[in-house]
Amino acid sequence: MSVLESILLGIIQGLTEFLPVSSSGHIEIGKSLLNSSFFEEENLLFTVILHFATAISTIVVFRKTIVSLLKGLFKREKKEMAFSFKIVVSMIPAALVGFFFEDEIASLFSGSLSFVGYMLIITALLLYLADKAKSTARNVGFIDSLLIGIAQAIAILPGISRSGSTIAISVLLGIDKKKSAEFSFLMVIPLILGKIAKDILSGELEALSTTNFLPFLFGFLAALISGYFACNWMLELVRRSKLSYFAIYCLIVGIIAINS
Repeated sequence: MSVLESILLGIIQGLTEFLPVSSSGHIEIGKSLLNSSFFEEENLLFTVILHFATAISTIVVFRKTIVSLLKGLFKREKKEMAFSFKIVVSMIPAALVGFFFEDEIASLFSGSLSFVGYMLIITALLLYLADKAKSTARNVGFIDSLLIGIAQAIAILPGISRSGSTIAISVLLGIDKKKSAEFSFLMVIPLILGKIAKDILSGELEALSTTNFLPFLFGFLAALISGYFACNWMLELVRRSKLSYFAIYCLIVGIIAINS
């Protein structure tokens, strides 16, 4: 993988992480179009690094909310403690899937565009259904957080949008779109950081020392920078725009991927 390829894939990750169009699916499509060839362990490692970059972007964008949340936890304020518990509950399904099915998940990131295409069509259906749901001002509840967490676990599949599925499920549950988007972006931060910590402790990131480091670095920086600007822009886009636009996009790209 060249530095230019890694930058392009990093930009794809940064731009698509916050739109409900599946960043993992677009990364797989990008790899196929670029005909990028690198070892399977580097493939998964690169994906983890790009997600880590966008997690940092999310932290920077939501820094005030996160600081306020941490201050509330330190003071043991009920509102912040309840919200933090909801985040923890939402993490459980994806954490269990990642722990028990890590090898099976890795095998899905093998460049199968037809699989990605079918998953994108499922994403399109979810977004279409969510677009038809009535708008309310309801907050995320504890049961809601578990259901949203299950959607996040399913979104591990390349082509199923993590933000799209979690926001769609939230809206279908009657939760406010703005609150749905914020919860969707915040709930993934501890999950990605936990994954990075696990990889460091298990020595899986040692593969960086045996391969060309520059593509990983430039891919990380490209995802970090594009993710920062995309998060600010896309957050407003998700709040104000109709999800049907994204549903149409996912449907078109899904069909193209299946027939490519």
